Amino acid sequence: METTPEIAVEEISVFASGLDHAEGLAFDREGYLWAGSESGQIYRIDANGKVAVAAHAEGFCGGLAFSPADELFVCHARLGVVKISRDGTHSVFADHAASHKIVYANFAVFDSAGNLWVTDSGNWKKQNGYLLRFSPTGEGRVVAGPFGYANGLALSADEKQLFMVESDHDRIFRFEVSADGSVGLPEVYATDVGRLPDGLALDAENNLYATCYASDEIYRISSGGEKRLLAHDRYGILLGGPTNLAFGGNNFDEAFIANLSRYTITRFHIGKRGQPLANQAQS
Repeated sequence: METTPEIAVEEISVFASGLDHAEGLAFDREGYLWAGSESGQIYRIDANGKVAVAAHAEGFCGGLAFSPADELFVCHARLGVVKISRDGTHSVFADHAASHKIVYANFAVFDSAGNLWVTDSGNWKKQNGYLLRFSPTGEGRVVAGPFGYANGLALSADEKQLFMVESDHDRIFRFEVSADGSVGLPEVYATDVGRLPDGLALDAENNLYATCYASDEIYRISSGGEKRLLAHDRYGILLGGPTNLAFGGNNFDEAFIANLSRYTITRFHIGKRGQPLANQAQS
């Protein structure tokens, strides 16, 4: 594997600052970037990097996802999965999947039909993480597990493959997804993905990106399984505990990075267009 990063650290810049340890990121349909925080602030950030607090759900807010109707859902450490209304109020969407009590909701991704895939990380090193799936009306079920610390998710454009991070083993699984929402046995897709891989994202060419919290790195994994070091900050300043990556910018070819160990969201031109998510126009 190539050890020289494709993106020099000098190419990374601060997009927004003053955030309380942002973790999850997601763009809405209008192009605003939303981020959660350590203490429950939900931020709405305009194209110039101006930060506003749009809502507050006290407690650690992890992954963010917009439904096909552009409704915001947040993985919340204490409450499970919460829905954020446009007036800033929040309500619990799910704290169980059938009889399974969610221990630590971490990451979420919607499919085009409005089903929500969620990782319940469980407890660190306890091998009690699970992959969950919720219907648009909130009926949930456990679809796979147990795993180690289940974390970031990415759904392929044809919605036939789902990728999931297992953070405490530094690896990524791939699942085949059936039409009824069930998944096949997990296939190990990539190993030795930095230290504590966290979030996932796909580009329009089916390359998978993994942000690595403990090693301040981002990896690109091709559809053929080739792993390359995309970016690294040895000082942990511009990539400081990177947790999640979202595609945005005028040409949808910029990577926006949440830095949990810092107070910033940073960005760089990634050279490839992102894969549109469920709420984004399929252009």
